[in-house]
Order: sequence, then C-alpha cells, then structure tokens
Amino acid sequence: MIIYNETFILEDTVEQEWLAWIKEVQVPAIMATGYFSSHQVLTIIDSPNDGITYCVQYMADTIEQFQEYYRKHLFQFQEIHQERFAERFVIFTTVMQTVD
Repeated sequence: MIIYNETFILEDTVEQEWLAWIKEVQVPAIMATGYFSSHQVLTIIDSPNDGITYCVQYMADTIEQFQEYYRKHLFQFQEIHQERFAERFVIFTTVMQTVD
C-alpha cells in the first residue's frame, strides 16, 4: 500500500474554513480521480509548530497509481489549494509504503 501524505500547518484563523473545504471539496475531488482507494484526515495533537496541524492521507494500491496521479493531477490540486488559502498555510508532502 502506498500512502501519499499532505501535512498542513494552518493559521488558527483559517482552520474551520479550511477543514470544511478539505472535507467537502478537495478530498472528494481527489478521490474522484480514481487513483486512491481510501483516505483519512488527521489532526496532530502534539505538533511543535505554531498554528494547527493536519494530515490528509490518500491510500493507493500501487506506486504506479500514485505516480499516475502525480503526473496528471497533483499540481492542479496544489494550485487550487494555493489560490484558496494563499499565505495562510505551509504544506509538506511525503510518500510512504507500508511494510508487511
């Protein structure tokens, strides 16, 4: 299983707007691409960062599925996010693989 993780550090003032938008718009649009089998939204309880920290994780069955998503869609979704929440967040991304 491949996990694509996006970690967002948000300004406090944008948290509720961001969370609603992520759950209602962004995640459903990314899932509709068909490259991921599931997702989860998590909040970091003990983050050392200023602001609120969330992780959004998308699970793909194969690295090829993730790579196809990356080539065809990733930058478009990042651009939409940037336009909507410009300068009110920081993002870090990670690609992980489960170990059996």
